[in-house]
Amino acid sequence: MSASGGTKAIVAALLANLSIAVAKFVAFLFSGSSSMLAESVHSVADSGNQGLLLLGGRKAQREATPQHPFGYGRERYIYAFLVSIVLFSVGGMFAIYEGYEKIKHPHEIEHWYWPVGVLVFAIIAETFSFRTAIKESNVLRGRKSWKEFVRHAKAPELPVVLLEDLGALVGLILALGGVGLALLTGDSVWDGIGTLCIGVLLILIALVLAVETKSLLLGEAAGVEEVKKIEASIVDGDTVTGIIHMRTLHLGPEELLVAAKVAVRHDGTATEIASAIDAAEARVRESVPIARVIYLEPDIYSEAEAAKGSDREASPGGPSHSSGH
Repeated sequence: MSASGGTKAIVAALLANLSIAVAKFVAFLFSGSSSMLAESVHSVADSGNQGLLLLGGRKAQREATPQHPFGYGRERYIYAFLVSIVLFSVGGMFAIYEGYEKIKHPHEIEHWYWPVGVLVFAIIAETFSFRTAIKESNVLRGRKSWKEFVRHAKAPELPVVLLEDLGALVGLILALGGVGLALLTGDSVWDGIGTLCIGVLLILIALVLAVETKSLLLGEAAGVEEVKKIEASIVDGDTVTGIIHMRTLHLGPEELLVAAKVAVRHDGTATEIASAIDAAEARVRESVPIARVIYLEPDIYSEAEAAKGSDREASPGGPSHSSGH
């Protein structure tokens, strides 16, 4: 997986979750806390999710084949979507079920120091994992807000790890609150309420991940900045005089398809036009290196063709220098 895939953040989260899962399950065995059981399953699910992300990154590196001529870059989107399903079903639904059972049939928490000690340890470990994810994300985030980064990132791994780690930290605090209130009041129903809150939290995070990865699976266009660079690179003002219409599509996080119908001089020879198209492709690849699959179709500008292929109105005075996405 490439650096933008956040392999370091995934591995850090995997190691943290595996160690935390073992500690939580031991604490559950000694205390009988439903919050600890829910958190144990949560950590196991998170560990499996990080394994899915790593597997998706490896599978995405396969070479293109005649059956899959554009390669396997979208494997990363598929496995990220599976993560949301696992988080929803295994993590969220199990926690809600366990919380309901604990509220319906409460029983006293035994050996309270086990769950409290493990939760404090887990919060520390998850904080380090979350810190790594934030550090890796900042490299790509730039000036975007965190909301914009999660919504518009083309590589799914870092947003997934960020949301998982955030959910894990909040879940741990909820579990600690549930156990703490159960111990202070002597009413273990609070432990069940904490478990229910963890389940609702996990389902909400899973839904956000599902929506974002679904958009990537459907196929997203290049970002606004990349589109501007591509448009500027295609037009040379000589042989290629403008863009009639253009489409871009992410074949994977680091692979972009560009297809455009471009306006050329009506008096240009076939050799001149072919050379201009080749030069335009070279400029696009230089300005946007992830634009690896480029199809440019030369044509004589007409308002009818521009209107037919573009989402936006073509400028009435000549070829459009913009594209619709």
